[in-house]
Amino acid sequence: MTERLVDVLDNSGAVLHTYPITLGELGDVPDDAAYEQKALEAAAHGRLVPDAELRSLTARIHVSRGGQLSSYGDEVQPDSETKVGLEQAVRERAYALWEQDGRPETRSEEYWHRALDEHLRQRAYTLWQQDGSPAGRADEYWDRLIKFQAQ
Repeated sequence: MTERLVDVLDNSGAVLHTYPITLGELGDVPDDAAYEQKALEAAAHGRLVPDAELRSLTARIHVSRGGQLSSYGDEVQPDSETKVGLEQAVRERAYALWEQDGRPETRSEEYWHRALDEHLRQRAYTLWQQDGSPAGRADEYWDRLIKFQAQ
């Protein structure tokens, strides 16, 4: 069995997520297309985009950038583009904010919303930077993340 990293890209060419894909039997080496297809299936299962946009996703074998599974320059957890990963990242940040403020009672929803807003803004900015900071298009990245979060 051979593991390869596969990037899933949106219709603008931005990397949404990098998946570790393992395929093949002992001694059998599948072609790149099989890995890419499996990554697209994982993206559909992980709900990276609304179902209507699934056909616009593409995949490519990951180019090593010396990091773990995250895209170049991306400080956000790579699994934060999945619903479960997003919730976990926000939960951890909300807890940190709550502790920072002395653990006040009855304000958990406020901390959740602050953490979610922080996370989405940071993620949108990172994705915008990764695409070369296109002038006048920053709102597109924010809108994309808001739609993802609302699913």
